Amino acid sequence: MRICIAIDDYMPQSIKVGAKMMHELACELKKQGHDVTVVTPAPKQKEKTKITTLDGVTVCRFRSGEIKNIGKVKRAINETLLSYYAWSSLKSYFKAHPHDMIIYYSPTIFWGSLVARLKKLWSAPSYLILRDLFPQWAIDQGLIREGSKIETYFRYFEKKSYDAADTIGLMSQKNLAWFNETMRQDKALEVLRNWAANEAVEAGSAYRQELGLEGKIVYFYGGNIGYAQDMMNIVRLAKNMQDETKAHFVLVGAGDEVELVENAIKEQGLTNMTLLPAVSQEEFKQMQAEFDIGLFSLHRGHVTHNFPGKLLGYMVQSMPILGSVNPGNDLKETVEAAGAGLISDNGEDAVLLENALKLLHDEDFRKTMGEKSRQLLSDTFSVEAVARQMLKHI
Repeated sequence: MRICIAIDDYMPQSIKVGAKMMHELACELKKQGHDVTVVTPAPKQKEKTKITTLDGVTVCRFRSGEIKNIGKVKRAINETLLSYYAWSSLKSYFKAHPHDMIIYYSPTIFWGSLVARLKKLWSAPSYLILRDLFPQWAIDQGLIREGSKIETYFRYFEKKSYDAADTIGLMSQKNLAWFNETMRQDKALEVLRNWAANEAVEAGSAYRQELGLEGKIVYFYGGNIGYAQDMMNIVRLAKNMQDETKAHFVLVGAGDEVELVENAIKEQGLTNMTLLPAVSQEEFKQMQAEFDIGLFSLHRGHVTHNFPGKLLGYMVQSMPILGSVNPGNDLKETVEAAGAGLISDNGEDAVLLENALKLLHDEDFRKTMGEKSRQLLSDTFSVEAVARQMLKHI
């Protein structure tokens, strides 16, 4: 069977968790005997179209405008044109290479036009992996005004994305219930968990030595450093732990709150926090292997229930998970029921601090929780199970 995957960011250039997840899915589908094609933009590419292979997966890259780490207006315009650029660049390839299934990933919300064209061309079913309930989260956080023309614009493309799907996979039961009640889409809906390949990297010490962190217990955050994560939540935790000389926080990534965090570190004199730019996937994996505790944060204002992909990388490396979520997020129940981490509601700074100290001072507790973190990955978030689940819709 031939399967086409559309995603706005892909390996090996990407540092995003979504790109890593989708490549792992593509490789697993390949392993299960299918031919896989990935369609993805390449903003810095000189050629209009470039077709290569990566680990046996055919990757069709089309030239587009920049869509990552740029101004919001420019990003919106360039993302709006993704379907147009993809079709105009790869039309002859699509016609010559029919596929049996289309899988597309959100973010972005702008694949709807392309998927609709491909469905008609190939008479193939489509599956939307819905991970970003945009523009809803931006409205919840006051970044977009409800009822505004901007909301109307994004809602139009969001609807096109949903309309193009035969099946929509959401990351949790609460997200599914919220989506079903709020969006009222006449679509097949199901819970499709995030996933990761269960391949750990051997721990080294290069980054500890380079950063002068020998003998420290390191709380590691890797990924988007943006508004949706409420990075000041982590900054407050670091400030509250300044007297704990064994504790250190390492934050790695890019996003629209990098400058905010940089300024806070300087102004508050946070010698226990290091902020690093985004790194390659290989470096990222090595950092996870070396450091001790996987850290995450979600903005309190979310009404949807996100499951950050970074947690899967923590699980692969048997890291105990420490974080805070928006109230009611069923991620808390999933992680704590498995004994894989300690989760509090964002805003409960005293509880977050208490959880952080438990992990800091009890090595056996940390180790046991890390082992259970790895077990949770095997039981619930394996890429093999996700691939089989999606193929049932053929």
